[in-house]
Amino acid sequence: MGSENSNGIGFFGLLTILFIFLKLTNHISWSWVWVLSPLWISFIIGIIIIIIAVIINKDIL
Repeated sequence: MGSENSNGIGFFGLLTILFIFLKLTNHISWSWVWVLSPLWISFIIGIIIIIIAVIINKDIL
């Protein structure tokens, strides 16, 4: 009952797969930069969260 483990692909992963599928089947004509945007947007969000956590932790010490 203590720890939960999430092994799923996640929202951004599913969105990326959907965009790739739509691009390869010619349903969208977006640039590959935008097709893969869920990957780099989620990466940027993660970096921002880490930076905020470091700043907050630095202020506590």
